[in-house]
Amino acid sequence: MTAQTWIITGASRGFGRALAESALAAGDRVVTAVRRPDSVADLAAKYPETCLVARFDARDVTAAAGLVRATLDRFGQLDVLVNNAGRAVVGAVEEVSDAQLRELMDLHLFGPAALVRAALPAMRARGAGTIVQMSSQGGRMSFPGVSTYSASKFALEGWSEALAGEVAPFGIRVMIVEPSRFRTDFNAGDVLEFTEASETYRDLLAAVRADMAGADGRQEGDPARAAEIIVSLVHGDEVPLRLPLGREATERISGVYRRGLAEVERWSETAAAADFPNAPASSRPI
Repeated sequence: MTAQTWIITGASRGFGRALAESALAAGDRVVTAVRRPDSVADLAAKYPETCLVARFDARDVTAAAGLVRATLDRFGQLDVLVNNAGRAVVGAVEEVSDAQLRELMDLHLFGPAALVRAALPAMRARGAGTIVQMSSQGGRMSFPGVSTYSASKFALEGWSEALAGEVAPFGIRVMIVEPSRFRTDFNAGDVLEFTEASETYRDLLAAVRADMAGADGRQEGDPARAAEIIVSLVHGDEVPLRLPLGREATERISGVYRRGLAEVERWSETAAAADFPNAPASSRPI
């Protein structure tokens, strides 16, 4: 395989760490963009020629251009950008503050958007590149207690789907990854944030809170296997626009599509009645 140069945000643990290890083991070059450089010091020591550690906060949109410049200065090219950094807030809509909602939007949408914009000129110049957006099964479905997380991932997916059509003519690919539960630190006590339970929603969300809090270390997904799949696809000739990862994600997302189609069909006549009578069919090109 031809060696590729990656930027991976949130590479200190979880999917980011697994992707960095897999790509480096495959002979690729990796820029690990992390808030704490010491968290990946072992990777830099093991791969001194191909691993660059960059201090980076994925929420800081002003730092994106500098990260791309550092990558190009060290390795001369940028082939793969992985927007991976992320976390969740669990709580009812009325329990989540504006600050918490905005922080997740910064982390999952505005930060990744800034980094993509910074990376695209270099990718366009080479006529190639792959952008990997780490979303979630929660980017295609939602349920009580995870509105904030899903809102940010839904936004990332909509933004990325439009991006994919815009950059395809330049040889740049976009892959949205939608994992189910994987044995990362996503559910760890120092990562997963819970709002203070209100009297109104305490009983309603008790099972959700307990389930999310008790999942750490028991998730069925293997991050190392997931990383190998992603690295293999990036090195291949074709990537899917959306890649559900894990049996649960495949089953749940498939169910969402089936239920959504059934609902559209059920209400199709009512919906169509909103048009002007005898209006010609749409002639839009897309």
